[in-house]
Amino acid sequence: MDKIIIKPLTPELTADYLDFFDHRAFTDNNPNGPCYCTSPNQDEESIQQMVSEFKTHGVKDTIRKYAVEMLNNNKIHGYLAYDGNLSIGWCNAADMESYAGFVPDFARNNTCGKTVSIVCFEIAPGYRGMGIASAFIDRVCNDAKSKGYVAVEGYAKVSDKRDDFDYQGPVRLYQKAGFVEVARENGQIVMRKVL
Repeated sequence: MDKIIIKPLTPELTADYLDFFDHRAFTDNNPNGPCYCTSPNQDEESIQQMVSEFKTHGVKDTIRKYAVEMLNNNKIHGYLAYDGNLSIGWCNAADMESYAGFVPDFARNNTCGKTVSIVCFEIAPGYRGMGIASAFIDRVCNDAKSKGYVAVEGYAKVSDKRDDFDYQGPVRLYQKAGFVEVARENGQIVMRKVL
């Protein structure tokens, strides 16, 4: 394995993004797949339209089609992780306001200023447990600070199982990066790092 590099998603990396979701994401039959991380950046009407096409075009092909359209329109934001030239991980992170229906309302009611939200992670199965999610968080925090953001938040699920990985990341991942709990509701915790 080469050194892991974290890059912000740009139009030039669209092929790498699609390659990751086409060939490495969810290859362990993870119940969160197939996914191209479109729903955090869609409104409910768009999601329902996409779901209505599943029977006709298949789930993965339909979601991929929507992802391509969203990527072409700069509606998916975040970071790719690379091992050399191979994309091996994804973190969906952007200004909280870009996630209309995905950031919980109770989180919006507890903001402390201009905030970047981390809403999901997906790491290729062979690369999990190597610190890639932590590297994503570090990069997100550094970039957010340089852009004048006040805080970065993640939205972890409450779980007692050490190996229970949710796409939003476990509480301990955020704690390790210096985040603290600021709100909790319905089994979800707002973890925040003030920059």
